Amino acid sequence: MPELIIKYKSKKTLDALINFSKYFNFSIIFPSKSPQKNTKINGVSIIPSDSSIDTSELESIFSNKNMNADELRQKAWQRSK
Repeated sequence: MPELIIKYKSKKTLDALINFSKYFNFSIIFPSKSPQKNTKINGVSIIPSDSSIDTSELESIFSNKNMNADELRQKAWQRSK
């Protein structure tokens, strides 16, 4: 069966397409929300996480350190000039 991808901006358009599908005998399949394997944002590849990775060893490093994101950015992520 041939496929067609339609991009729309408003919910009214989607509602109209759903109504048309009843009369013209076509189906609407919504894509999954999970990221694709080759997703790139600003040139950086995004790789889906793997649930088999055990991060429990990192817990002792970050627990009870009273760190917040602002302090971490100011101390650790500064560019050297």
